[in-house]
Amino acid sequence: MIKNISSDTSTSNKLDHQTTYDPNNLLDALIEKLKLKNDAALSRSLEVAPPVISKIRHRRLPVGASLLIRMHEISDLTISELRALIGDRRRKFRISDKQFKPKV
Repeated sequence: MIKNISSDTSTSNKLDHQTTYDPNNLLDALIEKLKLKNDAALSRSLEVAPPVISKIRHRRLPVGASLLIRMHEISDLTISELRALIGDRRRKFRISDKQFKPKV
C-alpha cells in the first residue's frame, strides 16, 4: 500500500514512491506518440490481437521482449525509454538456469 507523501518529504523520496510497474503509462504514451485513437488501433499497429493489449492493461500479461521490440520499431523510442515508461528501472537482467536445461 502506498502512503500519502507529505510536503516535507524530499524529492528523491517522492520519486522512489512513483517508480512502480504500470503498463498503462507505456500503452497511453504509445497511443499518444503514434496519434492513435484507442487500444484497438494500437493492437493493429503492433500486429497483435486486441485481447493482448487488454491483458497487458489489466496486468494479466507482462510486456514481453518481442512486443517491446515491436513497440521500439513502430515508435522509434529506445528500449530504455519504453522500459522507463513501464516503470522498469533495472540495469541488469538475470536469466534462470532452468531456461537453458533441456526438458526430460
